[in-house]
Amino acid sequence: MSKSRREFLTLTSAGLIGAALTGNSRAQTPSGLPPGAPPAFGAGPAVGPEVSPSTFAEAQKLVQIEMNEPERAQAAGSWRTNMAALYERRTGPRKVALETTLAPATQWNPVLPGMKAGPERDQCVRSSTEPEALPADDKDIAFASVVQLSRWIEQRKLSSERLTQIYLKRLEQFDPKLRCVITLTRDLALRQAKQADAEIAAGKYRGPLHGIPWGAKDLLDTAGIPTTYGAEPLRNRVPTEDAAVVRRLHAAGAVLVAKLSLGALALNDIWFGGQTMNPWLLEEGSSGSSAGPGAATAAGLVAFAIGSETGGSIVSPAMRCGITGLRPTYGRVPRTGAMTLCWSLDKLGPMARNVEDTMLVLNAISGPDAGDLASVPSKLDFDAGAAVEGLRVGYFPAWMKENPATNVDRAALDVVQKLGMVPVEVTLPDWPYDSLDLILFAEGAAAFEELTLSGALHQLKVQVPDAWPNLFRQSRFLSAVDFVQSDRFRRKVAEEMARVFSRVDLLLVPSLRDEMLTLTNFTGHPSLTLRAGFVEVSEARSDWAPDPNHPLPKFSPPRRVPHGITLIGQLFDEGTLGRVGIALERSFGVAGERPPGF
Repeated sequence: MSKSRREFLTLTSAGLIGAALTGNSRAQTPSGLPPGAPPAFGAGPAVGPEVSPSTFAEAQKLVQIEMNEPERAQAAGSWRTNMAALYERRTGPRKVALETTLAPATQWNPVLPGMKAGPERDQCVRSSTEPEALPADDKDIAFASVVQLSRWIEQRKLSSERLTQIYLKRLEQFDPKLRCVITLTRDLALRQAKQADAEIAAGKYRGPLHGIPWGAKDLLDTAGIPTTYGAEPLRNRVPTEDAAVVRRLHAAGAVLVAKLSLGALALNDIWFGGQTMNPWLLEEGSSGSSAGPGAATAAGLVAFAIGSETGGSIVSPAMRCGITGLRPTYGRVPRTGAMTLCWSLDKLGPMARNVEDTMLVLNAISGPDAGDLASVPSKLDFDAGAAVEGLRVGYFPAWMKENPATNVDRAALDVVQKLGMVPVEVTLPDWPYDSLDLILFAEGAAAFEELTLSGALHQLKVQVPDAWPNLFRQSRFLSAVDFVQSDRFRRKVAEEMARVFSRVDLLLVPSLRDEMLTLTNFTGHPSLTLRAGFVEVSEARSDWAPDPNHPLPKFSPPRRVPHGITLIGQLFDEGTLGRVGIALERSFGVAGERPPGF
C-alpha cells in the first residue's frame, strides 16, 4: 500500500471519507466472478475507517429519519463499500480541486416551460423635464439624482471632475462615522472624470451615466484594486480583471470612486473594518449585506451604487437607509467577476436615491456574458413618463394587517387606488418557504468549502450561531436527499407564483415579510424597494439574532426613520416596476428628505 493511501485510510475522519482503490470508483466487479459480470454497488474494496451502528443512531437525529437496530447495523456494515468512495473528490487520494469560477452543471431557470417572460419592446426613456438650476452648495449637488446630475453634465453646467471631487471629499469626511468604504479609488476616479469631461467637450457623450461617480460593493472584481469580500482572510486579494458589471459601467462612462463595504462574505453589515452604520440612526447598523452601498448612497457620498442580493441584501439596506434598491430578475445582470455565494440565487442590482436612477443603471448593466452561464438576453421596456392607470396591483390582505406591515404600507395601498391602478387580493399557500434555505446553505458552504476546511473561517470577526462560519460547518451535515426535495419544492413554489401573476401585473408587499423575501429570491422575480414614508422606532434594529448579553440601544423619545415598500414584478418586467415606482414616489413626496448631519 502506498504511503498516501495508507495515510488516507488511517487519518480520514469517519463519514467524510472515500477512495476507490481501483479504476472504477462507482463500483467494482469482485475477483472470481465470470468475465462480463457488471459492476455493482457494494462490490468494491472497503475503504475508510470503520463506522458503527451507534454512528448512525446519532446521525439520524440530524436528518430526522428513523432506523431500527438491524437497519443501522446493515447501513454501518456496508458504508465502507457503498458510500465512502463518494468523498474521494474532496479527501483524496485522487483529490480534484474545483476552481472558484466553476459553476454547477445544473442551473435554475426562473422561466417555467411554456411561459413567455419579458416585454416585446426594448427601450429606456428617461424623464424629459429640464433640470433645475445648478445649486451653489456642494452638498445640494451631492444629493441630486442621477437624472439631474446627468443633465447638468450633458449640458456642461457641471464637470465630472468637480462632481467627483465633491464625492471623494464627502467619502473621506463621513466614512469615519459610517465605516462604509473599504478602498477609495481616488486615482482611477480622477482619471476617469477627466476623460469623461474631455469626451463630452468633444461631443462624444455616451449617455446618462457618463461622468457620474458611483460605488461598488466590494465583491465586484476591479483590476489592480483590492476586492476583499469584507472578509479577513481575503483582505489582500487583488484581482487582475474587472467584473462584467464594472466593465459595462466603465463603458458607459461612469466614474468609480470607492469599493464599498459588505458584511463578511455577503452576510449582514459587519466586516473586517467594523460595522457599517445607518446614516439616519448612527446607533444601528445599515443592514446588509449591501451595507456600504446603502449607507453611502443615503448619505450622499456617491450618486449610485451596485449592490447584490441572495436573500435580502438589497431590499434590507434599502429599507434601513431609506433609498431605492432594484433587485433584477435572476439572469438579467451577469455576475462574471462577482463573488459567488449561491450560483442559483445571486443577483446584482443598482441602489440609488430615486426610482428612475435605478432604471438608468439597470439599462447599462443588463445582458448576457459568457462568464455567467445563468445570464440571458433580455429586454427592458421602461418609459419614465408612461401611464400606470389600469395596472392590476396584487396584495395580501392578511399581511397588510400584521407585522412587519405598518401604516406606511397600508397608506401605500390607498395611493395605488388613487393613481388609477386596481388593487387585487391574492393568496399563497401556507407552506414552509424557509425550508428553501437548505439550498442557500448548501450552495454557500460549497462556494466557500476551502475556507471551511482550511479553518480560515475562524478569522472572521463574527462567530455567533447565525453567522456563516457556523452555518457553513453545519451545512456539511445536510442531507443530499433533502437538497433534491427542496429543489423540487422550489419549482412548486415557482408554479404558485406563476398562478398569482396570471391575475396581476405586479405585487405590493411589506418589504421585510419573510415569506415574500424568501420565495421571490428563490423564484427569481424582480423587486423594487422605495421610500414611502417614515416610522418611529424605540430600539435599534439588527440583522443578527437577539443576544441577551449585548442588548440593542433603546430610544426615548423614539427616533424617526425612513420606511419603504416593495413592489414585486413579473419576470424580466422591471420596466413596469419602474413606471409604477415613479408614480408612487411622486405621490409619496418623501424621497428628497436627507439624513440629518450629512
